[in-house]
Amino acid sequence: MSDAFSLNGRKALVTGANTGIGQAIAVGLAEAGAEVICAGRRSCDDTVARIEAAGGAASSVLVDFADPMAGQGLFSAGGIDILVNNAGIIRRADATEFSEADWDAVMDVNLKALFFTTQAFAKAVLAEGGRGAVVNIASLLSFQGGIRVPSYTASKHGVAGLTKILANEWAAKGINVNAVAPGYIETNNTEALRADPERNKAILDRIPAGRWGAAEDIAGAATFLCTPAARYIHGAVLNVDGGWLAR
Repeated sequence: MSDAFSLNGRKALVTGANTGIGQAIAVGLAEAGAEVICAGRRSCDDTVARIEAAGGAASSVLVDFADPMAGQGLFSAGGIDILVNNAGIIRRADATEFSEADWDAVMDVNLKALFFTTQAFAKAVLAEGGRGAVVNIASLLSFQGGIRVPSYTASKHGVAGLTKILANEWAAKGINVNAVAPGYIETNNTEALRADPERNKAILDRIPAGRWGAAEDIAGAATFLCTPAARYIHGAVLNVDGGWLAR
């Protein structure tokens, strides 16, 4: 592998790495050579086992990002130079029925925790005088409105905005900040949509690729944005959506 696409000697922390997109990204980073810390509110033992079985190095830590400040201490030991903010939740209800509790829960995890975790990461990297890479997991709903997911849509628009402002502040300081915007991916978050025959068909009919995405489809893009090959990419929101937004 070309050094430009290698993560040998790098150390990454991936939030929400116990399953789905987070798990796939953690595995992808390890395959590129990074040591990976898998963080989640549930055990990441399966992800760690997959990485170690393939000859990679990984560990895990339990962190519940329902507390937006829970990530503050993750970088105190130093050495972490890649952060992937994948942890996220979704709540579905008509806008006229949406509760304050569901609004706050989604915004706390998807946006507030992301910002303050990234802030702690950047402080540690800058204090060490090193370089770093942040990849935020945005969404198609960073660009569109969606249906019955008001807080999720607001949070993902916010993720795109934070990606750009942090890139503006940190690009000249050696920290790349970018985002990946997944399309419709087969994960726990989309189970309700895939189980609804009408919604499932409507979604598939719109995707030029003709299929739901796999978590591994996101892992490649996220891994690339952490490599030296992406060193001049700052503030980008990369759509990985099977062509959805091009339709």
